[in-house]
Amino acid sequence: MTDLKRTPLYPHYAELPGVRCIDFGGWELPVQFSGIQREHDAVRQHAGLFDVSHMGEFIVTGGAAERFLQRLTTNDVSKLADGQAQYTLMCNPEGGVVDDLLVYRIAADRYMAVVNASNIDKDFEWMRAQLPEGAMLENASDRLALLALQGPRAADILQAAGASQDVLALPAFRFKDDTPIAGAGALVSRTGYTGEDGFEIYVSADRAGDVWQALMAAGEPFGLVPAGLGARDTLRFEARLPLYGQELSDAISPLEAGVGIFVKLDKDDFIGKDALVRQKEAGLPRKLVGIEMIDRGIPRSHYPVFAGETRIGEVTTGTQSPTLKRSLGLALIDSAHAAPGTAVEVEIRGKRLKAEVIKTPFYKRTHKER
Repeated sequence: MTDLKRTPLYPHYAELPGVRCIDFGGWELPVQFSGIQREHDAVRQHAGLFDVSHMGEFIVTGGAAERFLQRLTTNDVSKLADGQAQYTLMCNPEGGVVDDLLVYRIAADRYMAVVNASNIDKDFEWMRAQLPEGAMLENASDRLALLALQGPRAADILQAAGASQDVLALPAFRFKDDTPIAGAGALVSRTGYTGEDGFEIYVSADRAGDVWQALMAAGEPFGLVPAGLGARDTLRFEARLPLYGQELSDAISPLEAGVGIFVKLDKDDFIGKDALVRQKEAGLPRKLVGIEMIDRGIPRSHYPVFAGETRIGEVTTGTQSPTLKRSLGLALIDSAHAAPGTAVEVEIRGKRLKAEVIKTPFYKRTHKER
């Protein structure tokens, strides 16, 4: 008997040939089905279907819901209209990141916040501690499942599965609630974490299997494959999308991580604003940059980065890019060495190997949404 938690979709893929599940933060989740390279390529060229039901969903309601989220997050919640989603961050008073999340405005007095799986309990307690009168907070994570359909054929697959035209026509970071997918009412948003077009499908846990099977059947003619956490990580890395615990943490600010566009320092006070203002005025001591290896080697998380004999930071994520076939990394380093073209060294297994700071993102999609 395993003590690991399983998502409602686990029975629908656990016996697939080639699936390999791992312990991911207390969850038994698929790292791959047919191989990371194949799944990565499928998402770049066709489509992949991910089980990300381990993510957390909090429902915020009440007349003070907007005011609560505005105080709690760095982006400007007041700019949201019904049916609109927003990427944002929660910071601690020192400007470090509590978590990054998506906020969905369902109605003026009803929002959904989607948080990282490893932070569900921590985030819920953090948010509850800030809760004002007139706002209510519910952890709906156990009753919701989440499927991510990603890739250039994602809209074709949703159409084949019977999605309505208004869902297929959703712009980026818009969503439609209570829309039928495979006979189940779902919230469908056009967001993603792969650098490709795609949709996130939130559905009740007891109907998730029906939706999974319907999408896999509808996607077969379009090259859809089930995809695991391994490909999800390489895809988001190439698109320079941050991962909490690596590019973001309670000791790394959103400004240092390069997501300052989602920090609205001109809005009313929010938790961490004063620290972020001071950091911006003083100049960032560290910056997240892209690096490419010149010598043969793969930069991995926490490998030290040097300029001469001085350690200037460390790699946050690195791999051999499945799309570009280049050895690439993201590194948080001293700002004085952050300009593209700067020569640095990465210590790999006790050896200093040559690398160069390069521009990011490493990958941008060029095909148009269908």
